[in-house]
Amino acid sequence: MATRSWWGWGNVEDAVTPAERQQLVDRVRAVLPDADLTFHEPPDPADLDLPPSRVPPSDLCSTDPVDRLTHARGQAYRDVVRNLAGDIGPIPDAVARPRTEQDVVDVLDHCGSNGIAVIPFGGGTSVVGGVEPRDIDAPVVTLDLRNLDRVLEVDPTSRAARVQAGVLGPELEAQLKPHGLTLRHFPQSFEFSTLGGWLATRAGGHYATATTHIDDFTESLRVVTPVGTSESLRVPASGAGPSPDRLFLGSEGTLGVITEAWLRLEAPPVHRAGASVRFADWGQAVEAVRAVVQSGLRPANCRLLDPAEAFLNAGSSRSVLVLAFESADHPVDAQLARALELCAGGEVVEGAARRWRASFLRMPYQRDAMAQHAMITETFETACTWDRFAQLHAAVTEAATAVLRQVCGVGIVTCRFTHVHPDGPAPYYGIYAPGRWGSLRQQWDEIKAAVSEALSGAGGTITHHHAVGRDHMPWYTRQRPDVFGTALAAAKAALDPAGVLNPGVLTTRSSAGPAPR
Repeated sequence: MATRSWWGWGNVEDAVTPAERQQLVDRVRAVLPDADLTFHEPPDPADLDLPPSRVPPSDLCSTDPVDRLTHARGQAYRDVVRNLAGDIGPIPDAVARPRTEQDVVDVLDHCGSNGIAVIPFGGGTSVVGGVEPRDIDAPVVTLDLRNLDRVLEVDPTSRAARVQAGVLGPELEAQLKPHGLTLRHFPQSFEFSTLGGWLATRAGGHYATATTHIDDFTESLRVVTPVGTSESLRVPASGAGPSPDRLFLGSEGTLGVITEAWLRLEAPPVHRAGASVRFADWGQAVEAVRAVVQSGLRPANCRLLDPAEAFLNAGSSRSVLVLAFESADHPVDAQLARALELCAGGEVVEGAARRWRASFLRMPYQRDAMAQHAMITETFETACTWDRFAQLHAAVTEAATAVLRQVCGVGIVTCRFTHVHPDGPAPYYGIYAPGRWGSLRQQWDEIKAAVSEALSGAGGTITHHHAVGRDHMPWYTRQRPDVFGTALAAAKAALDPAGVLNPGVLTTRSSAGPAPR
């Protein structure tokens, strides 16, 4: 059985090999010869001085030190480098593992009556501080839903299933396979994230076009709140007032705990076609992507890599567009052929898509390895309309380059499109720079603030699919309409009157207590 890393991404057994690490270090030395690449081991959890728990252990609650540590943070670069430095910061007092929905009700009742904050926790892959007990002036219980991990019911006629929220991605697909059905929602965190986490953060998945978010697969939700349980009507669509599901999708554990969902499924694809197209000109490549996504072809994959991203992760010195089509019903060669016709000026190349996919799956492990060598390696993601993209791209690239020069002396900025919509792309920016051991968190925070200001000021969203958490709150509160912020605070007060659910996320909070109005 694999062992989850307490300080970084994924499984200990899947971390970079010595040969892979050496290749990464050699690659960095080739472009950043002056970088200090000294290797740093993570501390032993037994050597860390944890604060005593303020919550007694029970049948449902663990106060084991490693349990508390592994539930204290997500998987952002900021989280990883703090763990590596032994900077434990705030951690939960206990980890509750409900076995039934009634256990969830009981935990919320107990915590609400005793001023204990509750942070719902799925796989812990948040990259925005969404599961961290930061700035909470109260005891904290992390509510780990992993025991609620079953497909409870399958409707093959409607192609839907009722699923518990704690199921991991691979477990979900394994339980659906005997029924000849699949969800096919594959975020990069698929192996380690849960359905409830996807729903609570409005996660983006495998598809680069059309059904890009978990919202598109959601038929109805069941949510336990401190004042009662909400279960929406299971129908394919409804015009009956504002959607109750829309209230809880993306609510990040602040309004209730998602325990079940009915999901729209499909038959596994049997027809596939794909190609990679190389472009000498970035602007020409962007226009080709826009032409494809506005054509109605709906490729499953339509990911554009700029020259720097393509060089680092696909072995090409030019922009590369990775295209793929799939269907459970009919051949898709004609769709691919038409898409390639729309890529005027591009050159079809072999192997780039395969190399990029292999690198994509290893990126989180490679990021952690580079963090051990004091490299700053992290990403920003956003979305904007096509008419604003050129301005946003210039603003973000300029801001990132300037702050990297100021904070690190030098650095590399890359861009790729992870998702594309008919009205705009979702650009994903990568940052690669030499850091200073002991100052990595402060350096990253400065970079994060500068680039977030730039993308927000240029008309991009603070997040396309990574959620808000605590890290994005300053920009989220500016992005949302003031009247919506008031309505959200009122919903928080109505559903969580004691203010115990994930304080500090989505509504401005500093501790458990009455919700703001």
